This record gives sequence, structure tokens and C-alpha cells, in this order.
Amino acid sequence: MKRTRIAAIDVGTTKVCTVMGDIDEKNNARILGVGVAPSQGLTKGMVVNINEARESIRESVRRAERTAGYKLESACVGITGRHISSVNNKGAVAISRTDRLVRPEDLKRVLEVARSVEIPNDQKVLHVIPRAYTVDGQDGVKNPVGMHGFRLDVETHVITAAATSIQNLTKCIRGIGIEIDDLILEPLAAAEAVLEPEERLDGVMLADIGGSTTDIAVFKDNSVCFTSILPIGGYQISKDISIGLGLSFEAAEELKKKFGNVTPWHGKEPEEDKPITYGQHSISSHDLSEIIRARVEELVRLIVMELPEKDYAHFIPSGLVLTGGGANLGGLAELAHDIVRFPVRIGIPPNLPGVSDVLCDPAYATSVGLMLWRTRNSGAQSQQAKGGIRGIFSPVLRLFR
Repeated sequence: MKRTRIAAIDVGTTKVCTVMGDIDEKNNARILGVGVAPSQGLTKGMVVNINEARESIRESVRRAERTAGYKLESACVGITGRHISSVNNKGAVAISRTDRLVRPEDLKRVLEVARSVEIPNDQKVLHVIPRAYTVDGQDGVKNPVGMHGFRLDVETHVITAAATSIQNLTKCIRGIGIEIDDLILEPLAAAEAVLEPEERLDGVMLADIGGSTTDIAVFKDNSVCFTSILPIGGYQISKDISIGLGLSFEAAEELKKKFGNVTPWHGKEPEEDKPITYGQHSISSHDLSEIIRARVEELVRLIVMELPEKDYAHFIPSGLVLTGGGANLGGLAELAHDIVRFPVRIGIPPNLPGVSDVLCDPAYATSVGLMLWRTRNSGAQSQQAKGGIRGIFSPVLRLFR
């Protein structure tokens, strides 16, 4: 059976993860190589030192190539950062042919109309995602090709990014000889890995808690309707521990990963405050938990405040899915549920065939999601025919070639 090679690079603030694999004729993915390297030269998802960032990416790619046994040539790349903006926009075109038949070129035309939103000169359109079509007033149409009508409308979610941030990231990737297949907003990729089809349909909020950003996406009626990036993440939690307990940042980070727990006590003091021994330090587990809990409560409230509608039960009946490295804190889902009072769960990516054991962790939701995105959106022509978003990437990438 013929297999096609694919790859993904997740460039985060704390780590760079490169995943190499292939897909068969049925688009089933297999992982052949994984490379994880500490991230340098990035702050809040944006490149601040091109040389350092490029070397971090190079090391991650080198480790993945060593496992996979072949050289990486191109990859899907995730992008995030506070510079990301989004808006919902509509477009409409007339079907002027005598047979009034909607064809794929009409979908392309109406998407071009919808993407012509007013954006600042320093921003470029990253994604134009069709949410639903309307044909002669009949709404809720998912694929209008083949239908008859006089007018075709589309409702889209348009995501823009700072041109300089895209340019800096693409320069780092291409600086090590790797071409970029697609640039993908990271919460959209993470959603591919951790959300269930029923959640997307009913309404769900995804929050990917990374090192210095929390990436948010809201899905309703099987399509994304809202995206946002919060400039806060696990870094702030570690910083609080460092200051509160008088430790170095590195020690605080290690304590958080090994002993961090925010299991709710519902106002009751724990029966036993077990001391934690770290080097020459003896630290109260109660004090550590209190410091973490205070910051996590703030983060959860900030996440929910991003929701465009406040009727949570109606808007997102499937609740909140937390993923990313920050979702590994013990008791996080229980604490978040106590705060928001609607369903909360931790999103863990699926175990794909191959050497993917390390990837079955919320910290790698985006990495796995980028691979799944590639498998589910392979074939540009078919996606354009369906009104998909894959054909919208190329104008953005051509700007920086």
C-alpha cells in the first residue's frame, strides 16, 4: 500500500516538537519519528531571537530525523501569539449561469468575498473557515455544490496574524532547509486531537494551556466560531512559586511538574500537610498547592471570560476541555468545574500507531493535532471543492517565499 510522508513542527515557548510520519491511501497516520528540544528565542509564542529559535527548531528536527531514519523536507507548522485576531464575516455572490447550479468555483468566489474584511496593514489573513452556507435563504447548508439557486451566502470565521510574526517564524523554518506545507493556528490543531465530534456539534470550548500563552477555540454546529490567545500560561504559575517560596525559576518549574496539585478541598484544611524535600529545601505541600491554586483560579476565570456568550449551558453544553502542558496539574479539572459549574475534562491526544508513546500527553495535543490536520486536509483540490480552508493558505505563504 502506498504511503505518503507527512510531518509537523510545533514551535512553543518552552519546547519545540517535531513529529514525522506517513499516511496510507485511507489517510490513516503512522508516527515514525519524534523530536523534542528546549525552546529558545521565543516569548509568548513569538520569535524574539531568530538565531536561537532557528537552532532550537534545528535540534528538534535532528532528533526526529534520527528516529525516523530519513531527512525532513517539509512540514505543517503551528502558529500562535497575542498578535492573532479573529472575526466572523459573511459573503454573498450571485449564481448568474442559466442552469443556476452551484459549482466549486462559486464556493471559491464567495470565500474570497468573505475574506475581504478590513484589517490593519500589518496583519495578513491566515485562515478563512466556512461555517455554513445559505442558498436562496435556505440556511445551514454544509456543502452547496450541486444545489440550484440564484444567491449563495457564506458565514466564515476569519483569522488574521501579524505579518512580521509570520515572516520571522517562516524564516526560522526555512533557514534550516524545510519548506512549510501549511501554517495552522495552534488551538485549531489541538482541537483535531482532543475534541469529540459530538462536542464540536453541540458546543464546546477548548483551552490549550501552554508555557506562556493559553490558546482558546470555541466550536458550535461542527465549526469554529471563536478563537483567542491569552498571554498567560504555565510560566506565570512557576514564577509565582519561585517568588512565593524563594526558589530559582528552574526549581519552581520542576516542583510544579513533580508535585503540583490543585485538588479542591472545599474550604477544609488537608488532614496532613506532607513536606516536600527539594535539595536542601523542605517545602510545605499545602503552601505549594495554595500558590498554584490562586493562579489557576485566575486563569480559569480569564478563559471563561473570553466566551462571546454568557449563557454557558446553551452555548457550550459540552463544557470546557483543558489541554496543553498546563493541563497536567493534578486536580485541575475538578477545580475548574468548581469554578465554572459546567462540564470540564482534560483533553489527551489519541495513541497513533508507531513511535508515539511520548505523545499521549496533553502537552503534545498541538503536535498530534497538526499531524491529524494534515491527514484530514490532505488533497488541496478536494478541500477546495468542499469549501474547505486548505486552499486559503497558499496566498499567505507566497508572501514570504
